[in-house]
Amino acid sequence: MSESSGFATIDWRGRPVAIEYQRIAVADADAGAHADVVADAPLVVFLHEGLGSVAMWKDFPRRLCHAGGFRGLVYSRPGYGRSTPRAPDEAWGADFMHQQAHEVLPALLAALGIHDVPWLFGHSDGASIALLHAAKFPQRVRGLVLLAPHVFVEDITVQGIALARQAYETAGLRERLARYHDDVDSAFGGWSRIWLDPAFRSWNLASELAAVQAPVLAVQGLGDEYGTLDQVRTIARDVPRSTLLELPACGHSPHRDRANDVIAAALAFIRDTAASS
Repeated sequence: MSESSGFATIDWRGRPVAIEYQRIAVADADAGAHADVVADAPLVVFLHEGLGSVAMWKDFPRRLCHAGGFRGLVYSRPGYGRSTPRAPDEAWGADFMHQQAHEVLPALLAALGIHDVPWLFGHSDGASIALLHAAKFPQRVRGLVLLAPHVFVEDITVQGIALARQAYETAGLRERLARYHDDVDSAFGGWSRIWLDPAFRSWNLASELAAVQAPVLAVQGLGDEYGTLDQVRTIARDVPRSTLLELPACGHSPHRDRANDVIAAALAFIRDTAASS
């Protein structure tokens, strides 16, 4: 298992944007540490949460890819991590996740010369972006693993983000996040402002779920401070090929709170889906 990092520049909405990324390669163990990459290993693309980045995944992508023999692509969306920050006058609209799913992700895959049909592994906002990408490009997605996805806006989500903003302003959250983002105010401001905008309360993906043809594993922690089981149960109702995993003793970040269980479930889901296709 080896990793490489870099930046890919895309032309997004009339300006060049540098996207920070990390690639996880799988080597043939029989050939030694300097073996060629196994080109036909499944590719998993990781899509981070609303305040995430490449670094904030920590070692989870590597652990999952190592356990499954997968290749991985981890990246920071514009405005996050070491990617180009949000422009000072740029306010995200209610379609900000649609833009990431329909424009940024395809442009990044093209810039990196990736023509595989990948698995998408998304957390929170990243899980919603994965759903939107799969609905728009059904032939370009092999399957989805979704952790704490958002399908519509709940009171608990707004309340949680309001508390996060208070912690950002007064309780040291800004300083903790600044380790992971070149422009932490860009990252936090873009995310919190749109989620707390009253106009965003009507945001809802339910009408788009039926277009998702890929199989879905949707994971929800029973102690999630940003969402309820209604989110994944809506997916189960409206996405034809969906499986739910409800985890006790788990908050909004199942890959941190219950990492071993998430890895085991994701591996079983990917292998069973691949075997039946």
